[in-house]
Amino acid sequence: MSALEYKLIVGLEIHVQLATETKMFCSCGLEFGAEPNSRVCPVCMGMPGVLPVMNKKAYEYSVLAALALNCNITKHTKWDRKSYYYPDLPKNYQISQYDLPMSSDGFIEIQTADGTLKRVGIIRAHLEEDAGKNLHGAGENSQVDLNRAGTPLLEIVTAPDMNSPEEVRLLAEELQRIVRYLGVSEADMQKGHMRFEPNVNLHITRDGQLFKTAIAEVKNLNSFRSIERAVAYECRRQLDEFIDNGRTRENTPKTTMGWDDDRQQTVLQREKEAAHDYRYFPEPDLVPVEMNDEWLGEIKSRLCEMPLARRNRFTSEYKLSEYDAAVLANDRSTGDYFDAVVKFGADPKRACNLITQVGMKLANEAGKNVAQLGAGAKDLAQLADMADKGLISATAAAVIMGEMVSSGKGPMEIAQEKNLLQSSDQDALIKFVDEVLAENPQAVADVKEGGKKKEKARGFLMGKVIQKAKGQANPKVAGELLAKRLEG
Repeated sequence: MSALEYKLIVGLEIHVQLATETKMFCSCGLEFGAEPNSRVCPVCMGMPGVLPVMNKKAYEYSVLAALALNCNITKHTKWDRKSYYYPDLPKNYQISQYDLPMSSDGFIEIQTADGTLKRVGIIRAHLEEDAGKNLHGAGENSQVDLNRAGTPLLEIVTAPDMNSPEEVRLLAEELQRIVRYLGVSEADMQKGHMRFEPNVNLHITRDGQLFKTAIAEVKNLNSFRSIERAVAYECRRQLDEFIDNGRTRENTPKTTMGWDDDRQQTVLQREKEAAHDYRYFPEPDLVPVEMNDEWLGEIKSRLCEMPLARRNRFTSEYKLSEYDAAVLANDRSTGDYFDAVVKFGADPKRACNLITQVGMKLANEAGKNVAQLGAGAKDLAQLADMADKGLISATAAAVIMGEMVSSGKGPMEIAQEKNLLQSSDQDALIKFVDEVLAENPQAVADVKEGGKKKEKARGFLMGKVIQKAKGQANPKVAGELLAKRLEG
């Protein structure tokens, strides 16, 4: 049997729909789920004689995203026509950028399962317009909805630096977080705001000779699950084909594959076109874009701390676990809220627990994020401090936070109203302890004798103390007093 080794090589093409109010080259509004062909005009329908006008906000969103991806921003760029015919492309061409993209030569970092950082290169990121949508649910006929035609799209092309299905998924997830942090896209994959197209091939070594399989591009994946599974399947398919044939097919063109989610496999769609097949030429109806230092500086000022950097800061500065840091940093507003609570003096771990275990449950029920609940950062810091000092129990803290959200009252006011404050008054608590010990001699004897009954008896006595205090005893203080009496 010949010795065979292989390495998976994957690059990604990502299309990100930008969160502008209007389309890329006309004033038609963008609205998901609107009545088909109700958000169209002569420009996006490709009528004769119409002229496009560039959406400035879409261009700025693209530059902002490119800066976050560490790209070089081109000071002079232009628009190009990419010619091809599809029923959902009414002009028979797409306005895009070919040889002078608005940004290039960047990178994105992902954190792999073993905690190491991996850098994936960004070849280019450019701006273009989307096509419409073909609908195939009308019997034997297909229908075309042009509401999406002309939507501003940021296309990001990575270097082929990923070597496992997991790395591809991790990059897709990190990119979603980045564009959401920046506010340039809602990045809702169920609404088609992000579409991923992995380019997959294998480098196979057999008996010291290197073979490269033909690149297969899997089109329009819109879930992290399908991205990972499609790459894994395509890896197996190409490897099996090589093993069956004993070699790679020479001069095989790049192929375009679809993903059949029901059968969990890729299916051949067509051989991929080369750039010259699109007959690119400069768009005659749009002037080039000139980026000056002042405009670029203003866009740079909108950058924020990126998700990965924030996760790492939460673990190093606040000593949170990687899991807790990832949960808090997944959403920008939640991370901002947590930072604000800690700056008001809250213990980071206590603040984290309140936000992740209580706040996120309340937020999920309300259909909001934690920062939108209405509990101020200063009030939550006070609540965390009350729990740390033993003024309230963990259970009471959850009750109080819920009331803070519903009533807008402060935590101390709520604790007093609901009689949730715990007593740490040693004189009062020692009285309860002595009464419990006097009333339960058998339990006291079980504790002092040791053995299997000791811990059960101790817990019984502690429960009786809390009961006598009507639930308002500080468990830590009461426990210490009980232990001293039992040892005396």
